Amino acid sequence: MEAHDIIQTASLTEKSTLMSEKMNKYVFRVNPKANKVQIKNAIERLFQKKVVAVNTSNYSGKWTRTRGPMGRKSKWKKAIVTLKEGDKIELV
Repeated sequence: MEAHDIIQTASLTEKSTLMSEKMNKYVFRVNPKANKVQIKNAIERLFQKKVVAVNTSNYSGKWTRTRGPMGRKSKWKKAIVTLKEGDKIELV
């Protein structure tokens, strides 16, 4: 997989913004098939920053219904990436 296939979007919520400012951690939505080593290599290739740690969590798709049969939202994976002290990523 290419780096752009692994990293889908950056999360810009209030919690993730505080994490980036205070703890130097950044939150990304990633491909559910990607592992921690692939995520680390993709971040280092895309942003040219040194990654110290990667934490991941899987989210299952929720059941939903709108005027018809039950449907399911897609599964997704979140990665919290810790950068080396002094490195920053400008997301906005």
